[in-house]
Parts: sequence; structure tokens; C-alpha cells
Amino acid sequence: MMNPVLSYEETPEFQRDLKKLLKKYRSLVDDLDLVKRAAIELYHIRRIDNASVFPIPGFCTEEIQVCKIKKFACKALKGKGARSGVRVIYAFHTKILKIVFMEIYYKGNQENENKKRIEMYLDNYK
Repeated sequence: MMNPVLSYEETPEFQRDLKKLLKKYRSLVDDLDLVKRAAIELYHIRRIDNASVFPIPGFCTEEIQVCKIKKFACKALKGKGARSGVRVIYAFHTKILKIVFMEIYYKGNQENENKKRIEMYLDNYK
């Protein structure tokens, strides 16, 4: 049996966030590839919860789950391992197996996800 395959997209806001963070954390593109396999696909496809993906209450429906990745290993932050403080917010479209990255930020600069950005994404999707 073949494993289902997720498709990935990024919002323009996510691309801006990433571009800004890449100046400081050069390994982020590689780190994101790893998180796709080690967190997102484990959680949504293989149904293995390794305590790195957290659905955000109030933003999940049957069709779209908005999640936060808390365990994000960033090679540029040496010695931190998965407790790098980098957070990734994404929407998982359950019916079409699509991940849309919405936001990436460093916890030292921003305490929580941008709820307005999530609401705007969900409003545009309806």
C-alpha cells in the first residue's frame, strides 16, 4: 500500500517571514524539509504524535486543521535541538491532503501566532 502524499504551499506572508528569518538562521530551509518528514507527515499521515504538532483550539474544522509546530530543530541555533524557539503555523486541508504554511517566527521576537492572519486565511478559503 502506498502512503498518501501531502502537497505543500506557502502563503506570501509566510514567504516574507521566512525571508526575514533566513538572514539570521540560514539553515531554515533545510530545517523546514526535515520538519515536513519528522513532524507533519508523522502526525497527519502516519498518525504518530511525537508531541511536536499542536492543533490550535478554535481554528480547527473537519476540513481544515490549523496547527502549530513547537518542536522545530534549527541547525543555525546550535545546542538548542528541537527547543529552538522557532514556531511554524500551518493549515492542514484534510480532504485534499494539502499543507499551507502560514507563519514562521522566533519565540524570542513574538510570543504567539498571529490570530488575525489565521482568520484572514480561513475567511479567504471559505
